[in-house]
Amino acid sequence: MTVEETLPFADWLRLREPADASARAEDLVDAVRPRLTGAAPIIVHDLGSGTGSMSRWLATRLPGPQHWVLYDRDPDLLARAAEGMAGVAAADGAQVTVDTRCGDLTRLTAADLADGALVTASALLDMLTTEEVERVVDACVGAGCPTLFAVSVTGRVRFTPADPLDAAVQDAFNDHQRRTVDGRRLLGPDAVTATAAAFTRRGVDVRERLTPWRLGPEQAGLAAEWFRGWLGAACEQRPELADPARSYAERRLADAAAGRLAVLVEHRDLLAGG
Repeated sequence: MTVEETLPFADWLRLREPADASARAEDLVDAVRPRLTGAAPIIVHDLGSGTGSMSRWLATRLPGPQHWVLYDRDPDLLARAAEGMAGVAAADGAQVTVDTRCGDLTRLTAADLADGALVTASALLDMLTTEEVERVVDACVGAGCPTLFAVSVTGRVRFTPADPLDAAVQDAFNDHQRRTVDGRRLLGPDAVTATAAAFTRRGVDVRERLTPWRLGPEQAGLAAEWFRGWLGAACEQRPELADPARSYAERRLADAAAGRLAVLVEHRDLLAGG
């Protein structure tokens, strides 16, 4: 039982988009905005764009003409992202244009990003390895532009009401996020700390903000879908949880459907060089 099995990935990205938008740190955008000067349009490189939620959110908060370059491995997601940017305008009504590039974003170099005024990503870092984070940070630092990474998971979740199984499932899920896939040891909830440290070692100032999802009755659909994926990954990691997880899932999903469940899913935003 995973998010991908219960809901197509593109639909999952669309479902979570409002929660991501509400969580992202507006003050980090305020901090980076004065740096976005120079030739028009400014160029923004968005890594792991998915269906384009970061570009749709941020473009409307930045002034002046913009050109977004969206990167992802999935050409179908990139097509959705480009389509979703149609009609999006800058904060002052200026034109926003889009280009897409399909491929491995962890192989980008400073030269690939050199024309950028800003590098962005959202909900990306946990899917990278230590080596991949180092390469991405090298490219961003070498390009000499600020970098804004948003809504990176930290692994911490809080439910109201609490349940005795919450901690065990959280630990199992976090271990799943750190699993090895095709020889790649994912950073999972350790990614934002590793990324901040990588920038700091290269002499780049880093600011971080807590940016949690706060899911209540109004977000019951998202809470339920997120919970199914969270629990499914935990049970995949620790099969011994499968039996107690059945009644746990029934309780939690019943609470969500009845509007009795509140979930705080912790994330962090990171601005480097802004």
